[in-house]
Amino acid sequence: MAAGAEHGLKRIVWQSKFMEYSADFLHTSCMHSLILILDQFTTRLLSSCCKMSNLMSEGITIVEDLHKNREPVPEMKAIYFMRPTAMCVDAFINDFKPKPKYKAAYVFFTDYCPDDLFDKMKKNCAKHIKVCKEINISFLPLEAQVSVDSFSLLWLKAFKSIYTPNSQDKDQTLETIANQIVTLCSTLDEYPGVRYKKDSALDYGNKLAELVDNKLARHYELDDHSKKKGKTQAQLLIVDRALDPVSPILHELTFQAMAYDLIPIKDNNYEYKLKDGSKKEALLNEEDELWVKLRHMHIAEVTGLPKILTCNLMFPIFLPQKTVHVSLAEDLMSHFQKNVEKLCKAEQDLAVGADAEGQKVKDPMRTLLPVLLHPHDTTDKIRAVLLYIFSLNGTTAENLNKLIQHVKIEDESGYILNWKHLGVPILSTPSMFSFRKQPRKDRSDKETYNVSRWTPVIKDIMEDAVENKLEVKDWPYQSECPSVWNGSRAVSARQKHKGSSPDDLRSGSRLILFVLGGVSYSEMRCAYEVTHANKSCEVIIGSTHILTPRGLLEDIYNLDK
Repeated sequence: MAAGAEHGLKRIVWQSKFMEYSADFLHTSCMHSLILILDQFTTRLLSSCCKMSNLMSEGITIVEDLHKNREPVPEMKAIYFMRPTAMCVDAFINDFKPKPKYKAAYVFFTDYCPDDLFDKMKKNCAKHIKVCKEINISFLPLEAQVSVDSFSLLWLKAFKSIYTPNSQDKDQTLETIANQIVTLCSTLDEYPGVRYKKDSALDYGNKLAELVDNKLARHYELDDHSKKKGKTQAQLLIVDRALDPVSPILHELTFQAMAYDLIPIKDNNYEYKLKDGSKKEALLNEEDELWVKLRHMHIAEVTGLPKILTCNLMFPIFLPQKTVHVSLAEDLMSHFQKNVEKLCKAEQDLAVGADAEGQKVKDPMRTLLPVLLHPHDTTDKIRAVLLYIFSLNGTTAENLNKLIQHVKIEDESGYILNWKHLGVPILSTPSMFSFRKQPRKDRSDKETYNVSRWTPVIKDIMEDAVENKLEVKDWPYQSECPSVWNGSRAVSARQKHKGSSPDDLRSGSRLILFVLGGVSYSEMRCAYEVTHANKSCEVIIGSTHILTPRGLLEDIYNLDK
């Protein structure tokens, strides 16, 4: 997929949603100058999809924050684009009571507005509202093939809501997530067959798949032409974070993943130093074409960047960004040479279960011990201990206590123990739930770096799904599966699955993979790699939020707080 706001999910969102509704709106209202009022989420949503010039071409001349004080402009009409929450609706009502700030209001909600909020608006502001529509888009198109649901503060709460034991609002959170997955499918104009990973310890995938499937059926019961929409050439897979606890913990050495792991990047802003010692900020997003070209490259390849970019003839279009990425590459190499390189061999051996020569790791403790004895920081030691435990599918209580004492986190043992709340085995006992690891593909013939031999489990799943090799007993159908995926006509979950070859996949089909509990940058990269390798199918990956190793550890630690 190409980069930028005109490509991928971002292009789809802009064209299929905003252009579609604003075209009708502007045509009927005959307005030339509009005020656009946004909340926090819709500000991020629009910023990710378009530029101010795009808005101006649609007649919007002023963009305002819904929750800030604004001067009345009674001669102008206002478009409200906001989430259907009590806070947003109350702020909207306040704009028209006791005295209206604008001539009229055209209200667009990101998704379904609850009846009580709709009635409250109607009661207080009916005469001022000219249009009120729900446009079904409550996700952020972060990249060409990556989406996350809502905004970060909500999903920090959602992670805790889903995985905290005895959570009171778990079902409501899953319901909200299901609604947002449906808005993604709607925006893509897909009615996919829904599948989930069976036999996960917590079974959240099954619950979420059922919710999504039911909501998709209701959503597509009648389309705009009063005709029921049939299944499209798409498949939606729902997986739980416990399927692969390794990938978000490892030190990943591709440019984007490494940057967000080792550098304090906030809201995609990278701060770097200029030659004169002054500091400057750069935004790492798809508007930066060089970033898009580099982000999935291994750091070993990116280290040649300074020499390449100083040759002005080779990359003239990238010259404005070269200082940023040269600086970032140098920052990352500094971290790598200082301590990360020492960690990577042990981490890879523990994750893969074999060393660089292919010899099986018979005693994982011998691999872990040098990391514990080295003066690495506590977080790096916790990551290594977790990889050791994951490699064994859990360890004994006695051994676990010794490890916790060695890392000196007796009062912060939740960094390790709380993984059990995600369904990941930490303690091994004879009576424990039998946790089966996902069978792995043999990639020993692939050329890799010794410090980057691990492949995220999700890539195996993507490839098997595209090639129609997922076993029905492990990945049951929640609903009928479109014929593009089964080689014949659609089958239900009760019918025997029929195989097909990759050649059966018609051009333009989509695989949508949703990871409950967060997705790592290495897993995001896999969506691009599988799409590039299989031209007949585009892979879209979505989740509740994007994970960094340190951020995930903090979320895990806080589960019992």
